[in-house]
Amino acid sequence: MTLFRPDEDIAHVYFIEQGCASLLNILPDGDTVEVGTVGNEGLVGTPVLLEADRMPCQCDIQIPGNGWRMSAAPLRAAMHRSQTLRSKLLRFTQAHFSQVAQSAACNRLHTIEERCARWLLMCRDRVGDEFPLTQEYLAVMLGVRRAGVTVTARLLQSAGLITYSRGHIRILDPAGLEEVACDCYRITRDEFRRLIPGGEGYPALGGKPGSSG
Repeated sequence: MTLFRPDEDIAHVYFIEQGCASLLNILPDGDTVEVGTVGNEGLVGTPVLLEADRMPCQCDIQIPGNGWRMSAAPLRAAMHRSQTLRSKLLRFTQAHFSQVAQSAACNRLHTIEERCARWLLMCRDRVGDEFPLTQEYLAVMLGVRRAGVTVTARLLQSAGLITYSRGHIRILDPAGLEEVACDCYRITRDEFRRLIPGGEGYPALGGKPGSSG
């Protein structure tokens, strides 16, 4: 499901309760890479919070779930009425911006194994240890060829960190997966915890993921 497309008026925002959405940068040649992930820690449609109406990215649901849709205009009005609501949403916007900036650096500087581990951990924090995911979609998210994802998934599985079968992933060892991931995961996680205490979607390892938001 596509929630909005590049340079399309954002008429609605989405509060995801279960599942994840991906913010995608689609280049003129058709290449696509994910630059941001949103789950139960925030909302889809951050330009609305900044008095804007569009952005040059696309937002698709990456992991199925459910949530709530709200028209943009009432949300803007509610933000003007409630300083508490405005503060919380703007703090999420800052945390999300930090995630996007960290993703840009990660996509340029780190190996596919590190990036894949980071991405899987971010999904785990939002939906739990098991979720549907095809190699084709993971390749799009990481901006690499499917062959590279196949090799990486096999390596992580042989190390006992995940199991992967028929488009379904289960994370077995989140602490071990974090050792493989680059520092971008920790930096992003800690920034969400700092800005949105108690509702960041980033529990301690070994806790119940996806339980807050």
